[in-house]
Amino acid sequence: MSSNITESQVVKLWHQLLADRTELITEEGEPVEIIYPGRNNDDRGADFRDAVIASKSGLVKGDVEIHVKSSDWQSHRHHQDRAYDRVILHVVMWHNTATSLTKGSGIPVLALEKHIKGQHNHWLERESPVALNLPCSKVMERLPQDTVARFLDDAGEQRFFARVSQYQKELAQMEAGETLYQGIMEALGYTKNKLPFRELARRLPLKALEAIAFRRLPEKEHLARLQALLLGTAGLLPSRCQTSQRDLDEKWRDRLEWLWAISENTQVMSPNDWHLFKVRPNNSPVRRLLAMSLLLLHYKGKGLLAGLINLVKEAPPERSYQQLESGLIVTLEAGSRRITLLGRTRASDIIVNVLLPFTSAWGGITAQAELTGKALTLYHGYPQLATNAVDRHMIKQLGLNRSLVNSARRQQGLLHIYQTFCTQGECHGCPFR
Repeated sequence: MSSNITESQVVKLWHQLLADRTELITEEGEPVEIIYPGRNNDDRGADFRDAVIASKSGLVKGDVEIHVKSSDWQSHRHHQDRAYDRVILHVVMWHNTATSLTKGSGIPVLALEKHIKGQHNHWLERESPVALNLPCSKVMERLPQDTVARFLDDAGEQRFFARVSQYQKELAQMEAGETLYQGIMEALGYTKNKLPFRELARRLPLKALEAIAFRRLPEKEHLARLQALLLGTAGLLPSRCQTSQRDLDEKWRDRLEWLWAISENTQVMSPNDWHLFKVRPNNSPVRRLLAMSLLLLHYKGKGLLAGLINLVKEAPPERSYQQLESGLIVTLEAGSRRITLLGRTRASDIIVNVLLPFTSAWGGITAQAELTGKALTLYHGYPQLATNAVDRHMIKQLGLNRSLVNSARRQQGLLHIYQTFCTQGECHGCPFR
């Protein structure tokens, strides 16, 4: 085959080998078995995320990168990019040089040309495999629909109670308000900035933010002080991070900078702690922190903990999700425009992943069985959330009818199966095996 083969063609050949269960040996002479090939990565980093391979050293978990030649690793500067430090296997068509991570450690290389028998063109003319011979493929052809639905519901229940258990552990170590606040902050970070948001919540606790409410300040001044503390501690004020410019009015920026300058906070993060590259404007850390400031302002009377617990307590039996979401959605009036800082999609994710399991845990610790039961009931009835990359991947992997994944609980079930079985190489324990 000519050397102008494309990377997408290499991916197709790789999938053909996986579907055929070809025995694989790396350029280092080590046999490897692909337990789980991972999922397509639509973000920065390696081509396939969360793969599991078996080698002489046991199970190895991480990412898989695909190239035409192994030297493409250096030419694309992956050896200088920490986003590629999770790579456990470098799959190429032709091997012409060793590859390494940013710390200098080598990566196993698998050259496809040594595994493809016959003409390469014949392989490329074959249809791309729909499934890669995973034990869970085409589950709808093997199991009745109601059985599949029950498995998804059960998995969604397991994920909920796993989160409840985690919150119970956290509640045993810190105040309830701080636990809820840290959970919400982490959820505001979405996928890229969960850890920086959690770290910010640790450095700037809820009690420091809610203490401002006791000073009886005008609402606008109260908001300015909240935002100065949040953005200043995060290291995301415009004086330190240029990406903040677009989210703040010039006069308001100056006010926040002055308030931060006279504060005594020394627990400042670096702008480099945040992932700002290719982050959608709506997911900008600055915008999310502005949303948190307005959320704190909204609940300044009762406090964030009591305000959100009451939101659950007072949720009506019918269409309760709308009232729950309205208590978390944050909009900002900017002249004639209304800007959504925290929309329905993110609000519903926070409710399902943070507020309801936290409330269940809190109800158990405070002997409020009715509150614990209501949190679970609301979870059971919560409608489908916005789909994400893992949802789509698992529906395709299992060969599910999309209409079957019609609730937040079943989506959480897919996520639980992916994280508990797929990415751990635990196919033997999966209910869909």
